[in-house]
Amino acid sequence: MEKIPFISKNEVEEIQKKYPTPYYIYNERGIRETARNLYKAFSWNKGFKEYFAVKATPNPKIINILKQEHCGVDCATIVELELVNEFCNISGEDIMFSSNDTPAEDFRLATKLNATINFDDIEHIDFYKKLNLPFLDKMCCRYNPGEDFVINGQIMGEPKEAKYGMTKEQIKKSYIELKNEGVKKLGVHAFLASAQNNNKYYPLLAEKLFKLIVEIKQETGIELSFVNLSGGIGIPYKPEEEPVDIFEIGKEVEKRYNDILVKNGIKNVEIYTELGRYMLASNGALITKVIHKKDTYKHYIGVDACAANLMRPAIYGAYHHISVLGKENEKKTEKYDVIGGLCENSDKFAIDRNLPKIEVGDYIFIHDSGAHGFSMGYNYNGKLRSAELLLKENGEIELIRRAENKEDYFATLKL
Repeated sequence: MEKIPFISKNEVEEIQKKYPTPYYIYNERGIRETARNLYKAFSWNKGFKEYFAVKATPNPKIINILKQEHCGVDCATIVELELVNEFCNISGEDIMFSSNDTPAEDFRLATKLNATINFDDIEHIDFYKKLNLPFLDKMCCRYNPGEDFVINGQIMGEPKEAKYGMTKEQIKKSYIELKNEGVKKLGVHAFLASAQNNNKYYPLLAEKLFKLIVEIKQETGIELSFVNLSGGIGIPYKPEEEPVDIFEIGKEVEKRYNDILVKNGIKNVEIYTELGRYMLASNGALITKVIHKKDTYKHYIGVDACAANLMRPAIYGAYHHISVLGKENEKKTEKYDVIGGLCENSDKFAIDRNLPKIEVGDYIFIHDSGAHGFSMGYNYNGKLRSAELLLKENGEIELIRRAENKEDYFATLKL
């Protein structure tokens, strides 16, 4: 799949006059189209809802765009809860609270906001009780099946190595306990693999969870009300990769829904998703300017962004495609390492990457960084976090988070 920047060199040169690089920019049109296609793909399920994973891109402007597209939010901490409530006026069933190793104050605020609490562990239910918090009408439990998650004979995830979720026996006991506490609507949640570009991931996950629902009803008499398929759907980071077909995924989940749940007399189970990467990654980019060229044993391109802005390549070896704005159609005759200015040799956005001839002053468009990009930033070497901009549907540029300054960096010091 050809990677085409959603903003041009001329537009970036205009932006530079007001907002200097580096910065993140998000494509409003792309965000809305992604959300609408997701809802179309699952339109067969009357209760379908996407709970956007706030950790992927925790900016109220982005969250409010998704709210307008009927999305809720998936929060994991007290600060994420405060963010969506105070800046986006989101509460109640529009919040899925999926946390782990959860502090008491997080449970307290989630309960106050009437969020759907997703218990990660059977012990958390006792912990919740001891806090004297009321059990809500709608609650959830997170499932970990233990065995390897396999697609086409290939292991895609190892749940037994994950810290998340309950065993089958624990989750059954949890549902009985929650039912006894007066919870009316119960659901199951699971996340078994990350960044899957395979159309089979969601359908196979759904099949596991649908079978679990049938088993729970047969053994306990408890009928679950919703299934949260969580995240896990990936995007094509490399040009040669194909994107998932969200409509094919929706169709295959529906087939299993009918074959497993409906055939066993279980109807009206709502389907939820918690997608972050799929919703935002391809709809955001990191824009950075070339400030140095260095030729030693390799050819280096030094930019004004660094791993503190986008850490995925440094810590995961993750691939992010790079376009040199204004040179998209030029031949890739050179081989470069594209580097930042941290005192770490892993601070590289690309290694031995074939690119057009680059000069100081060129602008680099780092693709597919709209999720788990800005949110994973940090301040090593005193590097300051960048601004976030929005390319609006009408073509206007809006500042949705200013860049950090040195006063922000020093603000927490007590001297």
